Amino acid sequence: MACNQANMKLLLENIRELVQTVENPAPWVAGKKMTDLNTIRNAYLLISNETIEDFGPMEEMGKIEIGDNNLMEMDCSGRLVFPTWCDSHTHLVYAGSREKEFTGRIRGLTYAEIARAGGGILHSAKLLHSTSEEELYQQSLPRVLEVMRLGTGALEVKSGYGLNPEDELKMLRVIRRLRMSTPLCIRSTFLGAHAIPEKYKKNVAGYVEEIINEMIPVVASEELADFIDVFCEQGWFSPEDTDRILMAGMKYGLRPKIHANEMGFSGGVQAGVKYDALSVDHLEFMGDEEIKLLLQSETMPTLLPGASFFLGMPYAPARRLIDSGLPLALASDFNPGSSPSGNMCFVGSLACLQLKMTPEEVVNAATLNGAYAMGVNDCLGSITRGKIANLFITQPIPNIDYFFYAYGSNLVETVILNGEIQQS
Repeated sequence: MACNQANMKLLLENIRELVQTVENPAPWVAGKKMTDLNTIRNAYLLISNETIEDFGPMEEMGKIEIGDNNLMEMDCSGRLVFPTWCDSHTHLVYAGSREKEFTGRIRGLTYAEIARAGGGILHSAKLLHSTSEEELYQQSLPRVLEVMRLGTGALEVKSGYGLNPEDELKMLRVIRRLRMSTPLCIRSTFLGAHAIPEKYKKNVAGYVEEIINEMIPVVASEELADFIDVFCEQGWFSPEDTDRILMAGMKYGLRPKIHANEMGFSGGVQAGVKYDALSVDHLEFMGDEEIKLLLQSETMPTLLPGASFFLGMPYAPARRLIDSGLPLALASDFNPGSSPSGNMCFVGSLACLQLKMTPEEVVNAATLNGAYAMGVNDCLGSITRGKIANLFITQPIPNIDYFFYAYGSNLVETVILNGEIQQS
């Protein structure tokens, strides 16, 4: 897929606007600072091997010493250059699809009603059980390549459609194979606690025991996951279940991430802060207590507007959270049931239109803060010297606002990952 040669330097010239340039980035940006977005007009950017070597205004380009004849130049006249999106919450390894639920919701069924009737996550688990590991990889790979073409350079991918030891491990092995076979930065999350399997419908404690005693030790021994997650919601896993699962995962070095407060006040935020979760995700329901706890923590609130859009559910109160001084990350929640799209460009437009976030806030949320929410902010998420050169170049457009305004168009023209131009 790559068309750069080893040791080649790549020089982007005449960039209309170079977006998210940061000399010494903080781990994240929060509150009013989310409106601060450094850019350079009429800029250059020099890539050496995998990393960003230098950047600045075109009038200063003559001062740099490239010192290498093996140089490829790209004229970016009229184009913007962004750091690639860091999508910190996806479920894109799955089998089959769930379009019948889509039409069922059109006819008035709720997400909870579909789940109670054997649809939802349990339906995906049945499909995954009958799908081989190789076929699951072959179904998932095109999704990864699709989001890459749309400007995503880092992905967190969860298990959670296995719901038994064998199938959860199958998913995690596919995620590992995707990490090894594609140029994206991929982080893996074990989400055995995604739903209650049919055999444990009246014995949730028994399934929690299976997760703790049979799944987590094997996941850890095979080094299949970076994080552990729990779907902490009424009717799924309680705060007490969540406590037990997170503590067990942490003993094996798995840092928590939590699905929280999508359908009500679940206690998931409280559990996330208690266990120093890297992120708490969804957050459609937020009160003063949750906001206060997050302000005192290093946990990243992560919003998934694609799920609210697709399910017709309330959107998370982004403005309230930002105005309270919190940071926010944005992610796609790419999954077959509630957000069957990994298009982070569209997520950004939704955030502008429905969450009332400014384009500058969106870029910060989907780059630097998203990188923090998946533990890669030290090497990705901004245009910074020494960081990995994961970038995308737009088609000719006038400004950042236009990128999210033109929500129906794919304005990503060229993707560069690890310093290499990716073929479309």
